[in-house]
Amino acid sequence: MNRLFGSSSIQGGGSSKGKPKPNLTDAISSVDGRGESIEKKIAKLDQELARYKDQMSKMKNGSSKNMVKQRALKVLKQKKLYENQLEGLRSQSFNMEQSNFAIQTMKDTKTTVDAMKAGVKEMKKEYKKINISKIEDVQDDMEDMLELANEVQDTLGRSYGLGDDIDEADLEAELDALGDEFALDDDSSYLDAAAAPDPPSGVPESSRVRDGVAVDEFGLPQIPN
Repeated sequence: MNRLFGSSSIQGGGSSKGKPKPNLTDAISSVDGRGESIEKKIAKLDQELARYKDQMSKMKNGSSKNMVKQRALKVLKQKKLYENQLEGLRSQSFNMEQSNFAIQTMKDTKTTVDAMKAGVKEMKKEYKKINISKIEDVQDDMEDMLELANEVQDTLGRSYGLGDDIDEADLEAELDALGDEFALDDDSSYLDAAAAPDPPSGVPESSRVRDGVAVDEFGLPQIPN
Protein backbone atom coordinates (compact mmCIF):
# COMPACT_ATOMS: atom_id res chain seq x y z
CA MET A 1 0.00 0.00 0.00
CA ASN A 2 2.83 2.35 0.79
CA ARG A 3 4.28 1.71 -2.64
CA LEU A 4 1.00 2.66 -4.33
CA PHE A 5 -0.09 5.64 -2.31
CA GLY A 6 2.98 6.54 -0.31
CA SER A 7 3.22 7.11 3.40
CA SER A 8 1.24 9.76 5.27
CA SER A 9 4.34 11.93 5.61
CA ILE A 10 4.83 11.97 1.87
CA GLN A 11 1.20 12.85 1.24
CA GLY A 12 1.41 15.68 3.70
CA GLY A 13 4.30 17.23 1.91
CA GLY A 14 7.08 16.08 4.21
CA SER A 15 7.82 14.91 7.74
CA SER A 16 6.50 16.82 10.75
CA LYS A 17 9.69 16.19 12.70
CA GLY A 18 11.21 19.43 11.46
CA LYS A 19 8.35 21.62 12.63
CA PRO A 20 8.85 23.53 15.88
CA LYS A 21 6.79 22.32 18.79
CA PRO A 22 3.98 24.61 19.85
CA ASN A 23 4.35 26.44 23.12
CA LEU A 24 2.00 28.42 25.32
CA THR A 25 3.86 31.68 24.89
CA ASP A 26 3.37 31.67 21.12
CA ALA A 27 -0.24 30.56 21.52
CA ILE A 28 -0.97 33.38 23.95
CA SER A 29 0.61 35.89 21.60
CA SER A 30 -1.49 34.57 18.68
CA VAL A 31 -4.74 34.72 20.66
CA ASP A 32 -3.97 38.22 21.92
CA GLY A 33 -3.28 39.33 18.36
CA ARG A 34 -6.64 38.01 17.21
CA GLY A 35 -8.31 39.79 20.11
CA GLU A 36 -6.71 43.09 19.16
CA SER A 37 -7.95 42.64 15.58
CA ILE A 38 -11.50 42.05 16.81
CA GLU A 39 -11.30 45.09 19.10
CA LYS A 40 -10.47 47.24 16.07
CA LYS A 41 -13.48 45.83 14.19
CA ILE A 42 -15.76 46.56 17.14
CA ALA A 43 -14.46 50.15 17.23
CA LYS A 44 -15.33 50.59 13.55
CA LEU A 45 -18.81 49.19 14.13
CA ASP A 46 -19.30 51.64 17.02
CA GLN A 47 -18.47 54.51 14.68
CA GLU A 48 -20.95 53.19 12.11
CA LEU A 49 -23.67 52.80 14.73
CA ALA A 50 -23.08 56.37 15.90
CA ARG A 51 -23.49 57.60 12.33
CA TYR A 52 -26.77 55.68 11.86
CA LYS A 53 -28.07 56.96 15.18
CA ASP A 54 -27.30 60.53 14.17
CA GLN A 55 -29.11 60.03 10.86
CA MET A 56 -32.22 58.59 12.54
CA SER A 57 -32.38 61.49 14.98
CA LYS A 58 -32.69 63.88 12.01
CA MET A 59 -35.18 61.82 9.98
CA LYS A 60 -38.94 61.64 10.22
CA ASN A 61 -40.73 58.37 10.70
CA GLY A 62 -41.12 56.53 7.45
CA SER A 63 -39.60 53.94 5.15
CA SER A 64 -36.26 55.74 4.86
CA LYS A 65 -35.86 55.88 8.61
CA ASN A 66 -36.85 52.21 8.92
CA MET A 67 -34.22 51.31 6.31
CA VAL A 68 -31.51 53.08 8.27
CA LYS A 69 -32.77 51.42 11.43
CA GLN A 70 -32.44 47.97 9.85
CA ARG A 71 -28.88 48.73 8.85
CA ALA A 72 -28.14 49.85 12.39
CA LEU A 73 -29.65 46.65 13.81
CA LYS A 74 -27.52 44.58 11.43
CA VAL A 75 -24.36 46.40 12.54
CA LEU A 76 -25.34 45.99 16.19
CA LYS A 77 -25.80 42.26 15.65
CA GLN A 78 -22.31 42.01 14.15
CA LYS A 79 -20.93 43.92 17.08
CA LYS A 80 -22.51 41.49 19.54
CA LEU A 81 -21.00 38.54 17.68
CA TYR A 82 -17.56 40.12 17.72
CA GLU A 83 -17.92 40.90 21.43
CA ASN A 84 -18.74 37.25 22.16
CA GLN A 85 -15.72 36.14 20.15
CA LEU A 86 -13.52 38.64 21.97
CA GLU A 87 -14.75 37.40 25.34
CA GLY A 88 -13.93 33.81 24.34
CA LEU A 89 -10.43 34.79 23.19
CA ARG A 90 -9.80 36.63 26.43
CA SER A 91 -10.82 33.56 28.42
CA GLN A 92 -8.53 31.37 26.33
CA SER A 93 -5.65 33.77 26.79
CA PHE A 94 -6.22 33.94 30.53
CA ASN A 95 -6.34 30.15 30.90
CA MET A 96 -3.15 29.72 28.88
CA GLU A 97 -1.41 32.41 30.89
CA GLN A 98 -2.34 30.60 34.11
CA SER A 99 -1.03 27.34 32.70
CA ASN A 100 2.15 29.02 31.50
CA PHE A 101 2.65 30.59 34.92
CA ALA A 102 2.21 27.18 36.62
CA ILE A 103 4.70 25.56 34.23
CA GLN A 104 7.25 28.33 34.79
CA THR A 105 6.77 28.02 38.55
CA MET A 106 7.47 24.30 38.39
CA LYS A 107 10.58 24.94 36.28
CA ASP A 108 11.81 27.51 38.79
CA THR A 109 11.13 25.06 41.62
CA LYS A 110 13.10 22.35 39.87
CA THR A 111 15.97 24.78 39.31
CA THR A 112 15.93 25.71 43.00
CA VAL A 113 15.89 22.06 44.10
CA ASP A 114 18.74 21.21 41.72
CA ALA A 115 20.76 24.13 43.07
CA MET A 116 20.11 22.99 46.65
CA LYS A 117 21.17 19.44 45.81
CA ALA A 118 24.35 20.72 44.21
CA GLY A 119 25.01 22.88 47.28
CA VAL A 120 24.56 19.95 49.67
CA LYS A 121 26.83 17.81 47.52
CA GLU A 122 29.51 20.50 47.56
CA MET A 123 29.18 20.91 51.33
CA LYS A 124 29.65 17.17 51.86
CA LYS A 125 32.70 17.27 49.62
CA GLU A 126 34.26 20.12 51.56
CA TYR A 127 33.28 18.59 54.91
CA LYS A 128 35.35 15.52 54.12
CA LYS A 129 38.42 17.79 53.99
CA ILE A 130 37.85 18.94 57.58
CA ASN A 131 39.32 16.98 60.50
CA ILE A 132 37.36 17.68 63.68
CA SER A 133 40.08 16.29 65.92
CA LYS A 134 42.61 18.68 64.40
CA ILE A 135 40.27 21.61 65.02
CA GLU A 136 39.94 20.56 68.67
CA ASP A 137 43.73 20.32 68.94
CA VAL A 138 44.04 23.83 67.51
CA GLN A 139 41.51 25.11 70.06
CA ASP A 140 43.42 23.45 72.91
CA ASP A 141 46.72 24.89 71.70
CA MET A 142 45.18 28.34 71.44
CA GLU A 143 43.82 28.10 74.98
CA ASP A 144 47.25 27.01 76.30
CA MET A 145 48.96 29.89 74.49
CA LEU A 146 46.49 32.43 75.91
CA GLU A 147 47.12 31.13 79.45
CA LEU A 148 50.85 31.35 78.85
CA ALA A 149 50.50 34.91 77.58
CA ASN A 150 48.57 35.86 80.73
CA GLU A 151 51.31 34.37 82.88
CA VAL A 152 53.93 36.38 81.00
CA GLN A 153 51.95 39.58 81.53
CA ASP A 154 51.57 38.84 85.24
CA THR A 155 55.29 38.21 85.52
CA LEU A 156 56.21 41.40 83.72
CA GLY A 157 53.85 43.37 85.97
CA ARG A 158 55.43 42.11 89.20
CA SER A 159 56.40 44.84 91.72
CA TYR A 160 59.83 44.98 93.38
CA GLY A 161 61.05 46.55 96.65
CA LEU A 162 57.72 47.89 97.87
CA GLY A 163 58.44 46.87 101.45
CA ASP A 164 56.19 43.96 102.12
CA ASP A 165 57.04 44.21 105.85
CA ILE A 166 55.19 47.55 106.28
CA ASP A 167 52.28 47.32 108.66
CA GLU A 168 48.90 47.77 106.97
CA ALA A 169 47.52 49.60 110.01
CA ASP A 170 50.30 52.19 109.82
CA LEU A 171 49.60 52.74 106.12
CA GLU A 172 45.91 53.30 106.78
CA ALA A 173 46.65 55.79 109.59
CA GLU A 174 49.04 57.70 107.32
CA LEU A 175 46.45 57.72 104.56
CA ASP A 176 43.86 59.19 106.95
CA ALA A 177 46.35 61.87 108.02
CA LEU A 178 46.99 62.79 104.38
CA GLY A 179 43.29 63.25 103.95
CA ASP A 180 43.17 65.74 106.83
CA GLU A 181 46.12 67.67 105.40
CA PHE A 182 44.44 67.92 102.01
CA ALA A 183 41.34 69.28 103.72
CA LEU A 184 43.38 71.97 105.50
CA ASP A 185 45.08 72.95 102.26
CA ASP A 186 41.72 73.48 100.63
CA ASP A 187 40.41 75.62 103.54
CA SER A 188 41.02 79.35 102.86
CA SER A 189 38.97 80.72 105.70
CA TYR A 190 42.10 81.63 107.66
CA LEU A 191 42.76 84.36 105.07
CA ASP A 192 39.60 86.18 106.18
CA ALA A 193 40.51 86.10 109.87
CA ALA A 194 43.64 88.24 109.61
CA ALA A 195 43.43 91.24 107.32
CA ALA A 196 46.64 92.73 105.95
CA PRO A 197 47.69 96.05 107.58
CA ASP A 198 47.20 99.25 105.62
CA PRO A 199 50.34 100.59 103.97
CA PRO A 200 51.87 103.79 105.50
CA SER A 201 50.30 106.93 104.08
CA GLY A 202 53.13 109.29 104.82
CA VAL A 203 56.89 109.53 104.77
CA PRO A 204 58.82 109.02 108.02
CA GLU A 205 59.90 112.16 109.77
CA SER A 206 63.54 111.21 109.48
CA SER A 207 63.33 111.46 105.75
CA ARG A 208 61.89 115.07 105.77
CA VAL A 209 65.36 116.63 106.10
CA ARG A 210 68.12 115.99 103.66
CA ASP A 211 71.56 117.59 103.96
CA GLY A 212 70.15 120.13 106.39
CA VAL A 213 67.40 121.18 103.94
CA ALA A 214 63.78 120.44 104.61
CA VAL A 215 62.17 118.44 101.84
CA ASP A 216 58.60 117.45 101.17
CA GLU A 217 57.21 113.97 100.96
CA PHE A 218 58.47 113.69 97.39
CA GLY A 219 62.06 114.58 98.38
CA LEU A 220 62.01 118.06 96.91
CA PRO A 221 63.13 121.18 98.89
CA GLN A 222 60.23 122.81 100.59
CA ILE A 223 59.39 126.39 99.62
CA PRO A 224 59.22 128.63 102.64
CA ASN A 225 55.81 130.20 103.32
